[in-house]
Amino acid sequence: MSVVRFGVSFEKEVLDALDEYVLENKFSNRSQALRQLVNRHIVEKKWQCNNRVAGAVTLVYDHHKREIAIHLAEIQRNYREEILSVQRFMLNENLSMEVISLDGISSRLTALSESLISEKGVQHGKLIMTRVD
Repeated sequence: MSVVRFGVSFEKEVLDALDEYVLENKFSNRSQALRQLVNRHIVEKKWQCNNRVAGAVTLVYDHHKREIAIHLAEIQRNYREEILSVQRFMLNENLSMEVISLDGISSRLTALSESLISEKGVQHGKLIMTRVD
């Protein structure tokens, strides 16, 4: 992919905010930060347009909670076409973390993640999606 240079004008406050964003996220320059912001916008637009995306759901839960693993597996069975893989890690004697790799239509991935995250006993969950071009 070739790089095209262009000039941009910002108000001082906006430029200061951009520079702060560069520092906070340890970008090497403003171009990287702007590229990341534009790509994030494109990905979010694809989510809203119901395009094909890839993603992952991360869940943290107490595996001693009654039948939580069974309930999570039942939810996942309804999304076999979207699930690429499931990895489960034992964080300590009580907590498990599951990372579920996904590929599919954004609304299906969102519905799956919301079902999993809202399951009783899940302490934390997050869906991350990215564009598939």
